[in-house]
Amino acid sequence: MFKKILIANRGEIALRIQRACREMGIQAVMVYSEADRDAKYVKLADEAVCIGPAPSAQSYLNMPAIISAAEVTDAEAIHPGYGFLSENADFAERVEKSGFQFIGPTPESIRIMGDKVSAKQAMIKAGVPCVPGSEGALPDDPVVIKRTARAVGYPVIIKAAGGGGGRGMRVVHTEAALIHAVQTTKAEAGAAFGNPEVYMEKFLQNPRHVEIQVLADQYKNAVWLGERDCSMQRRHQKVIEEAPAPGIPRKLIEKIGERCVAACKKIGYRGAGTFEFLYENGEFYFIEMNTRVQVEHPVTELVTGVDIVKTQIMVAAGLKLPFTQRQIEIKGHAIECRINAEDPYKFTPSPGRITAWHAPGGPGVRVDSHIYANYFVPPNYDSMVGKIIVHGDTREQALARMRSALIETAVEGIMTNIALHRELMVDAKFMDGGTNIHYLEEWLSKRQR
Repeated sequence: MFKKILIANRGEIALRIQRACREMGIQAVMVYSEADRDAKYVKLADEAVCIGPAPSAQSYLNMPAIISAAEVTDAEAIHPGYGFLSENADFAERVEKSGFQFIGPTPESIRIMGDKVSAKQAMIKAGVPCVPGSEGALPDDPVVIKRTARAVGYPVIIKAAGGGGGRGMRVVHTEAALIHAVQTTKAEAGAAFGNPEVYMEKFLQNPRHVEIQVLADQYKNAVWLGERDCSMQRRHQKVIEEAPAPGIPRKLIEKIGERCVAACKKIGYRGAGTFEFLYENGEFYFIEMNTRVQVEHPVTELVTGVDIVKTQIMVAAGLKLPFTQRQIEIKGHAIECRINAEDPYKFTPSPGRITAWHAPGGPGVRVDSHIYANYFVPPNYDSMVGKIIVHGDTREQALARMRSALIETAVEGIMTNIALHRELMVDAKFMDGGTNIHYLEEWLSKRQR
């Protein structure tokens, strides 16, 4: 096992990884930007290294600075968390070439699964169902593009091969708008992701977003840890996640979970990963794989009892998975609300100093957050400041616990979206379960302040 790990991230996930290290008797080295100097996890770290000024490009995305920090502190491995460099194959390669272990998949796996076109091709070979669409990247020939769209059937969605986080997508309803949409998306993709390739898929009208969590080691052992429903989204960004997904037959879930495990073995996957699907009319369609720990991993931890972050570290250290598929059992129901520093009506970011903070508690309540009273939320990064996660024997009990937890939670000095979550927890359709990915935006458009 490693003696010392460098955590190349910030915010709640940096604290989450630090806690896993402490439990395992591993020293944690934190890197931080000047904006995060007063962060809780920096003060709690065994060692901390400033890697640059506030802008991400000069700190958390600065590969040489991160690797230098690992060298000067004698760290043995680097955990990238989520976001920033976590799915950057070049970073994973540089980490390993510099003599450190990357706590995640191999650079090859990240490359295959990070490019949406190659990921889809790999999944088709592994027998995982995919959304109907172009066989690969779209060519420049307008005739071929139009022919492909007719074969797929309108509406279609044009997606950037290197996209992510809900960016680089455009829905097209008519042939007249097709070529312009492809050209515009290509230009945006080239500027945003350094890869102008785009592909086409059938645009599903009312799907749910359901994902499968997997863990695999380097010895071709792999398991799936149930599913999560992440359909409550705004602008393709998840707001609420839960496990298991309400109302989907277990046999269907088991079938798709087994396919994901088979795919992991086929591509030689190592570490934690998430297969994301659209689910509509009893069918699953693969859309992408995230080759890292997810923001919503706690809901899976609560229903399975598996510590995903500790398992990531164990697998990266060369150990075998400490459990088999037969030992994985889903118990109860878990729900997660992402708490963002933002106006709950306009969704504008609300950085600033937190003057008071009271976290909820009680049976089945977990809070993953790095904030504290007098903490300054910097304006430079994502607005998420924490997550409230609850577990209950049933979905109804989990909903009741979340309502109670949200009532108890107090954050003063900045605005948060807690008021939004309180409303959603008593929304009749959400309480019934099974809302689609468009539901929240439609609900917001009708919402009165």
